[in-house]
Amino acid sequence: MDSASGSINEDPSLATASAPPSAASQQGGGESSSSPAPPSRYESQKRRDWNTFLQYLKNHKPPLTLARCSGAHVIEFLKYLDQFGKTKVHITGCPYFGHPNPPAPCSCPLKQAWGSLDALIGRLRAAYEENGGRPESNPFGARAVRIYLREVREGQAKARGIPYEKKKRKRPAVTTTATSGVNVSSASTQAVDDVGGSAGVGGADDSGGGTAANAGTATAAAVTPTATTTSV
Repeated sequence: MDSASGSINEDPSLATASAPPSAASQQGGGESSSSPAPPSRYESQKRRDWNTFLQYLKNHKPPLTLARCSGAHVIEFLKYLDQFGKTKVHITGCPYFGHPNPPAPCSCPLKQAWGSLDALIGRLRAAYEENGGRPESNPFGARAVRIYLREVREGQAKARGIPYEKKKRKRPAVTTTATSGVNVSSASTQAVDDVGGSAGVGGADDSGGGTAANAGTATAAAVTPTATTTSV
């Protein structure tokens, strides 16, 4: 499937046969408590992707070894997978170029979606190092592969009229609490509310730092230490 989950539509000839059930699973019963937990969906997909890539290297003309694999070979593999894609990518001369919802079908090619390719490279990059590869020689992390993925993202965004925007990370708000024998009266609390309202706390400014600074200043101005006297 060529979907948001990042799964890749593969060549059926590259699919590897699944392992036969073990004797313990066929007997069914006995020591179920000692059986290992099944792998997660991500781990299963990563293993399938890794086996598919190794099979691709084996079928390559001429055959390639993993040690000789470079970023150029990874890009070649990604282009090879395009023929099994299900995402319509309009060419420049198509009347629906840049149209997110074309009203009629066209003869433009189907390709792998950028999101699927990006997720695939992430899984293969992790699998390479898990199988003994060195991070500095990881072909899936090569600069050429990153450039290719960026070009695919930009090209598909223009062709499909669907921009890919990165999610902005929200900075956590920083709060300061004073706990050294300081009492805040109801009048002081009212003063904080008045200052906060006039300083724009909770307004449209989403910078975070200014808001926290204004709130901290107002609190410091409104807090007054109290002295306690004890009569003997």
